[in-house]
Amino acid sequence: MINIVMEFQKYQHIERYGNDEVEGIELGTCHIFPKIDGTNGSVWNNGGILKCGSHNRELSIGNDNQGFMEYIYKNEIIKNFLLQYPSLRLFGEWLVPHSLKTYRDDAWKKFYVFDVMNDEGKYLSYDKYQPIFEEKGIEYIPRLIKITNGKKEDFEKALIENTYLIKENSGIGEGIVIKNYEYRNKYGRVIWAKIVTNEFKDKHRKEMGDPEINRIPLEIEIVDKYLTKEMIIKTFEKIKEMNEKWDNRMIPRLLSTIYHDFIMEETWNFIKAHKNPIINFKIVQYEVTNKIKRILTEIF
Repeated sequence: MINIVMEFQKYQHIERYGNDEVEGIELGTCHIFPKIDGTNGSVWNNGGILKCGSHNRELSIGNDNQGFMEYIYKNEIIKNFLLQYPSLRLFGEWLVPHSLKTYRDDAWKKFYVFDVMNDEGKYLSYDKYQPIFEEKGIEYIPRLIKITNGKKEDFEKALIENTYLIKENSGIGEGIVIKNYEYRNKYGRVIWAKIVTNEFKDKHRKEMGDPEINRIPLEIEIVDKYLTKEMIIKTFEKIKEMNEKWDNRMIPRLLSTIYHDFIMEETWNFIKAHKNPIINFKIVQYEVTNKIKRILTEIF
């Protein structure tokens, strides 16, 4: 067997549906998947050695992303699969508790594959990897629906019907991911779109701003829309996991990390959306801190 050398690769950022980065993604055949609220993981075969990664780094013994690496090393199905298919990399979600607590009891502590990439950096389509996973017994996130030339209403219908892994009578899932395997955005990139349930249900917070005309300052609107509860909680969990436990002395690091990642990932989006507005970033940072405090009340 030929040993293929593959290094760690970070999984791509998924853009909000409606952003200019994913403009036109609905044209053609779209595959709609449940979005689940765990922590990102990846597995690959590097020259005959099984490797694991989190969202940002390669994992190691004792620093294994809440038991993810230990789980993979004990999973003979995944190990045998990657020995048979050494050119493939598995991306998925390691389902451990974050913000959504309504998953079935038997759903936790499992790895759900949501994307497969070959050694050339190209994604395999769902229709190509799904039959292989069925044959080999690999756990994967199933497609909710396939839509050709879909509309916003089609995606929203899939969103509110998504109960994948959710306990009976416990609402709907975290959101959906929209994939079009033939799509390239206007910058030539392969990229997926997402709709997050909380943003869909509660798009605008009204309690701040001018009380007479209910105007929300742009900086508050930006933080409300683009800084998600999901991002805050996942960053908190990553810092806690990297240090084995939480210590409130890590709060400055948490605040600065979330603000840094928010600016790096979202600035281009809100600049485009508001057509080069004048933004006071001191207010943005202040509102980022306020939102973190509202979400993570247990540490403040």
